[in-house]
Amino acid sequence: MHAMRNLEIVWEDLMEAFENGDSDLIYFLDRETGEVFSVPAEYDDENFWDEVDSLDERYLEIPPFDYGAERQFVHTFIQGITNESLKAMLARTFTGRHSHGRLNEILSFYPEELERFQAIREELLTGRAGQWLEEHDIYPPEHGF
Repeated sequence: MHAMRNLEIVWEDLMEAFENGDSDLIYFLDRETGEVFSVPAEYDDENFWDEVDSLDERYLEIPPFDYGAERQFVHTFIQGITNESLKAMLARTFTGRHSHGRLNEILSFYPEELERFQAIREELLTGRAGQWLEEHDIYPPEHGF
């Protein structure tokens, strides 16, 4: 078990990694520098993968975007909408894998709901990222977890 480290992580980069729905990209967090970087899943450089394997304490693979959690969250969000016609419209579009793109589009006409949606989603992602960092004993100073 290594000591807890305060790491300067670029929070935006980390959030971007947690939002990554592209299975062709793998994101890593460099535990020494705090850098977040991605490589193609099919990356052909054996030296790179050997290094990642041998230094698995240093390079943490960031878990891919969780579509299950996203669907659950979107469902809950839709249930909380008081405007019945908007609720019905969103419930209809809420099918298929990339439904949240359409959701943003529709919500752009309802600024308050869009704001609420983005705030809740941000909280969800931040929570997941924070929890993941904690599991790896990383505590970014600026978020005071």
